[in-house]
Amino acid sequence: MKESSILAIKEHPSANGRTASVDVEKKPAKTGNKKPFFHFLPKVNVRQMGKKTLISMLSIMAFLVFWHLGARWLYDIEATEKVEKALEEQGEAAAREMIDCISSGEISCQPNTLPSPTQVLAAAQTLLRDHRAISAKKAEFKAKVAETNAERKAQGLSLIKYTGRPSFLDQIFTSIKTVLAGFLLAMFIAIPIGIITGLNQNLRQAFNWLIQIFKPVSPVVWLLLVFMIVKTVIRDPEMDKSFIISFISVGLCAMWATLVNTSVGVSSVQKDYINVAKVLQLNVGKKIFKVIIPSSIPLIFTGLRITVSVAWMVLIAIELLAQSPGLGSFVWEEFQNGANDSNAKIIVAMFVIGIIGFLLDRIMIFVQHSVSFEKAKVS
Repeated sequence: MKESSILAIKEHPSANGRTASVDVEKKPAKTGNKKPFFHFLPKVNVRQMGKKTLISMLSIMAFLVFWHLGARWLYDIEATEKVEKALEEQGEAAAREMIDCISSGEISCQPNTLPSPTQVLAAAQTLLRDHRAISAKKAEFKAKVAETNAERKAQGLSLIKYTGRPSFLDQIFTSIKTVLAGFLLAMFIAIPIGIITGLNQNLRQAFNWLIQIFKPVSPVVWLLLVFMIVKTVIRDPEMDKSFIISFISVGLCAMWATLVNTSVGVSSVQKDYINVAKVLQLNVGKKIFKVIIPSSIPLIFTGLRITVSVAWMVLIAIELLAQSPGLGSFVWEEFQNGANDSNAKIIVAMFVIGIIGFLLDRIMIFVQHSVSFEKAKVS
């Protein structure tokens, strides 16, 4: 392979000002600025990233230590109370038996208080084993009724469904499905109304009282209202009414932030953009989709992020009351169960709820960056 080159001519002037000699040099030609192979990857400050990781790890360790010490302190308090109660009611021998029972680790006499990190980890592993066992039962049931269901399907009859207890992971997926359905309902209601009210000041004032009255209404009240309507309108026993009631209630509770932010974003679009749309003689549809919505994207997505957070928060209470087989029902059942590991399972559900809420918010930020013209950092 030949190297491309150019000739460089250097003139050396003599004493009388005339050219005395000429040197010809061969230099490699410039082929442009070559970019590294991984130029498309973002530049990473390794030192800064390592510092952030270290700080995060230290904070997690400090949290776990504080949690363990707090759980141990509460454990000792309840253990002491158990021993003192046995001493007062049954005498010294019963108190010694209680001390021995607690020391042996027997489940029947263990203090039922805030679980330690190791107990929560053990509860999470138990829930995973439980999920595998229930999944195996479902697969066995499905294989057993496969022929019967094929016949019933051919006859136009409803299929035989598994009615056993759902696993923890099944309940997680049910909650996610409910939140996504409620979020889509909130988005399809709030964004069009927000655009309409944002374009017209009179309509904005007309709807303002409605928004201010219904925005602070409790999710329990929305649930009862939706329940009244759904039980009257839907008569089909095959339809999952608890799911319908849950996602509609979630959507109605969570849509107000998106509605308000969309209206504010549309009403605050720069007048220059509106004037350009008039000059270009854009019709109403093109004006909304080419000018209004792109300019309002930052505020609309701020409202959508709040809507997702509110939807995920109110979901637990709504599922609990609507008897929908999601995380809300799981938490309530474990609370009523009162088993020795029930508290640990509730803490597992708490962490799952928090992690999923965080991931939903990160997803909304990613989508906002993907569709917005403003690439400013959003946290």
